[in-house]
Amino acid sequence: MTSLGNGVVRGRCWLRAHPLAFDAALALAVLLCMVAGSFADPHGSPNGPTFGTRAPGARSALLMLLGGGALVLRRRAPYAVLGVTGAVSVAELAAGDPAAPVVMSAVIALYTVASRTDRPTTWRVGLLTMTVLTGAAMLLGSAPWYSQENVAVFAWTGMAAAAGDAVRSRRAFVDAIRERAERAERTRDEEARRRVAEERLRIARDLHDVVAHHIALANVQAGVAAHVMDKRPDQAKEALAHVREASRSALDELRATVGLLRQSGDPEAPTEPAPGLAVLDELLATFRNAGLPVELVRADDGPLPPGTGPGAPTAPRLPAAADLAAYRIVQEALTNVRKHAGPDARAEVSVVRVGRTIEVTVLDDGGAPPGAPVPDGGGHGLLGMRERVAALGGTLTAGPRYGGGFRVQAILPLTAPTGEAG
Repeated sequence: MTSLGNGVVRGRCWLRAHPLAFDAALALAVLLCMVAGSFADPHGSPNGPTFGTRAPGARSALLMLLGGGALVLRRRAPYAVLGVTGAVSVAELAAGDPAAPVVMSAVIALYTVASRTDRPTTWRVGLLTMTVLTGAAMLLGSAPWYSQENVAVFAWTGMAAAAGDAVRSRRAFVDAIRERAERAERTRDEEARRRVAEERLRIARDLHDVVAHHIALANVQAGVAAHVMDKRPDQAKEALAHVREASRSALDELRATVGLLRQSGDPEAPTEPAPGLAVLDELLATFRNAGLPVELVRADDGPLPPGTGPGAPTAPRLPAAADLAAYRIVQEALTNVRKHAGPDARAEVSVVRVGRTIEVTVLDDGGAPPGAPVPDGGGHGLLGMRERVAALGGTLTAGPRYGGGFRVQAILPLTAPTGEAG
């Protein structure tokens, strides 16, 4: 059974690849049926039809050859084939007592037209063909107009048009389903690529924040150690200890960030949570150790994340995305202060929860003079902060302060933007 099924499938594929061969075989089959029917006499005896009591004449044989041969080109020129087969059918019906069922070729041609055109055209062509062939049979035939042969011509032409339209509708339905499936597949691929690009961008931001912050601190402490190595070895040791601590923190955060790229079955997956405002004091301590005075301003009229203010144990926890973004914004802003604001700069960090938003502000009193232009794009740090805030549906402003210094303020909503999962 398996070999038989495979043979049928191969044969069907071959016929689809060679439609002209299929049409030639169909034309031959129709011709044989018409020839066999021409030997049948429906009124051959009182008991019913007989076979072999009559034979087609030369005219009927020629008309059968023309009708059957025209079907070879039924796909290439369906309307022309319908016209030829209809004409030879009318010619045979006009004989008064047709000896051959040439109308069979017109039925096949009408089916082909109906299966390859639209429904209004099928209705028009079908009705015209039925009217012409049935009218010719009723008006020109020797049998009464209500005879079964005339009714058969009407019925077969009507069924041919209906069957062709049904095949065309099914083919269009299958094509629509296939096109919808292909479009859905393309949409899934595009969505997957978009999510991969967003994830890569997020990881790149995290890596930049981690590296820029800790390497900047390590660079500062290493410079201090080199400066006081000979005269104040105790202070140099303390600076080197800070370098070691910054390096260790950088390695830990890098390991946690890169761990996001691991598959679920990979060993040694990171178990520490992502940093947030709960460890903001520890972050500020690293900057203070690097020589940057930082003051933290907390709001007493609004709850803050756990560990960041009075009454914090009862304060509701921030969403993870907003918590991480706020932490990274403070980290990057203070890193920029340490790198660009000068050795005597001082910084102030403010985290205030206002309604359904949290405002994070970082100020410094050094750096760019009043009125100095600031590039719109900024460096990678400012760009990363803008991308983080935009991803959450918030706003970020960064620019010089009146009187000197720089100001970075981010307003982060505490609800996920529309279209994203919480």
